[in-house]
Amino acid sequence: MTDRSGARGAMSGDPAGRYRWAICALLFAATAINYVDRQMIGVLKPTLQKDLGWSETAYADIVFWFQAAYAIGYLSFGRIIDRLGARIGYAVTFTIWTLSHMAHGLVGNVTQFALARFSLGLGESGSFPASLKAVSEWFPQKERALAVGLFNAGANVGAILTPLIVPAITLAWGWRMAFFITGGVSLIWLAAWLAQYRRPERHKRVTPAELAYIRQDAPAVEGEKASFGRILLTRETWAYALVKFLTDPVWWLYLFWLPDFLHKTYGLDLKSFGPPLVAVYVLSDIGSVLGGWGSSRLVAKGVSVNRARKTAMFICALLVLPIVFAQFVSHLWLAVLIVGVAAAAHQAYSANLMTLPSDLFPRAAVGTVVGIGGTAGAVGGMLMSTYSGYILETFHSYQPIFVI
Repeated sequence: MTDRSGARGAMSGDPAGRYRWAICALLFAATAINYVDRQMIGVLKPTLQKDLGWSETAYADIVFWFQAAYAIGYLSFGRIIDRLGARIGYAVTFTIWTLSHMAHGLVGNVTQFALARFSLGLGESGSFPASLKAVSEWFPQKERALAVGLFNAGANVGAILTPLIVPAITLAWGWRMAFFITGGVSLIWLAAWLAQYRRPERHKRVTPAELAYIRQDAPAVEGEKASFGRILLTRETWAYALVKFLTDPVWWLYLFWLPDFLHKTYGLDLKSFGPPLVAVYVLSDIGSVLGGWGSSRLVAKGVSVNRARKTAMFICALLVLPIVFAQFVSHLWLAVLIVGVAAAAHQAYSANLMTLPSDLFPRAAVGTVVGIGGTAGAVGGMLMSTYSGYILETFHSYQPIFVI
């Protein structure tokens, strides 16, 4: 596949070509779009509650059904993407979620909104299995956590853009047009993905040296197909799934309830909670990149992958803990700092967690394992949504939620 000089250059860490980072940029953009579509309901919550007459529990039910669909879709899409491949698999899931997102602009009651969110959840569930499979195809092990951290930072960019662009569109043309416009613009990504994505060995812009660099630690059983039953009975699958079950609901909480927390605690509205949300998600972006960079740096220095990932995750877990004090802070920007650091630590933690399937399993099984973990995380999110709606309806306080 390459001459000896090209292989030496690739293995030295200075590959003759960096097209893999263009693929990472496409994954970053898709993740940003994903989170704009996902977070819009949180930003529009006060407006939708007023316009459609929702209660706290009705809103929680809508979030619940999104996560139920996410749980179902994650499990099935993980397997589907392993069979279709990242290119076609991502195109399918992107099309489903974008059309579902635009359909929100046509609904008129809670039931119709829940159906639209259910369809959106099915489509969006394929995003991370496809992205992580693409990373496993395009990056050597020592760069995967960094690549995951970078594309996962798109989630925070999407969360930053949402409170900046959605209120402006809503105030100018109404909340229904906000769904139509953001969905229509995002279809540009689909054309770019289909035009640019191929596996590295089939891509004309990948040099022999870069291909050797990408494949430096390729498993000997590259073509092996792991059965679903075999994956399900593997201990590492359940280790990954359990952690997703416990930690994914934390991010769902930030995404769907943070605007409402700022509204209820500090009186912010559609015109004013943009800057605090942007600050939280800028910190989250920094955390996502630093978390992936940190463990990748340790691996590059010769630390075992096992130790590098766990060290980074333990530090991040400790940094989340001050969130329990957020409800007691009277100053807006101090609360934003506390929540922002917790969100950054969570994203740094997730960058390492989401790298584990590609560390532990052959490429043919990565999408399936990610799907199982995503389903577990969505089930945890469903429980968190039900709990949050009950607490807010009954006690009108975020403190029990932050403690959990």
